[in-house]
Amino acid sequence: MNIFVASLPYQLEEADVKETFEEFGTVSSVKLILDKETGKKRGFGFVEMPDDEEAQKAITELHGLEVFGRTISVSKAEDKRESSPRPQRTFSSPDRSSGGGYRGGNSGGGYNKGGNSGRSDYNKSGRDRNKEDGNRW
Repeated sequence: MNIFVASLPYQLEEADVKETFEEFGTVSSVKLILDKETGKKRGFGFVEMPDDEEAQKAITELHGLEVFGRTISVSKAEDKRESSPRPQRTFSSPDRSSGGGYRGGNSGGGYNKGGNSGRSDYNKSGRDRNKEDGNRW
């Protein structure tokens, strides 16, 4: 069973979480989620336990436990497909006569419009433009 653990103290390591859950049975894996930009822990993670009875006991016993001054939340993780779907974005027609869009139309913006953009490299790809500036990307 995949278990979601929230409100984890930031000083806990995966080994600490694994050790805590192993008191209730076998732990297959522990994954603490990190922020993509900073690399710091986000305060939640997932624990995988192969035996559902052991996992349920861990959930029951650990939910609401205070750890380093924080009350942790422990529950069965929902499958991504089971959670509510994200609303789909709608986009207006690209050939409208006003507003943005990639063709520019009669008025408004448009990134491929060109013209009086003030930059001679406006229509070059970002990668080419950055190479000219000496940047890798």
